[in-house]
Amino acid sequence: MLLLNIFAPLWLTLLTNLYKNNKIQHIKEINVTDANFEAEVIEKSKTTPVLADFWASWCGPCTMLKPVLEKIATEYGDRMVLAKAETDSNPNAATKFGVMSIPSVKLFKDGKIVDEFVGAQPETTIKQWLDQKL
Repeated sequence: MLLLNIFAPLWLTLLTNLYKNNKIQHIKEINVTDANFEAEVIEKSKTTPVLADFWASWCGPCTMLKPVLEKIATEYGDRMVLAKAETDSNPNAATKFGVMSIPSVKLFKDGKIVDEFVGAQPETTIKQWLDQKL
């Protein structure tokens, strides 16, 4: 217990400094469902662009794209939100927005799709695409 009292403030100080110096960043990522898609993607995109990733656990390219999108979401911070929509459990949103193949990534701004791409893409390609759209 004595060690906890000694080291806890040190850890807290270290973590606070890392966060302030952008060494630790939060991923702006939300898991969306058919029930909350309207609020979490459409409505939220009226104030902050939302990158919606339609994916499935059995999809190889989806698995490859996931860490790339998470890294980009971390780097872009408050410029956008990453919304993950698992299509097997939430088929209505995918159908409503014309998802024919996955991974399907759609950028929503002002409540509308402004652009999209299908398939796994390299990080640099996605960043260039986003930089043009944000």
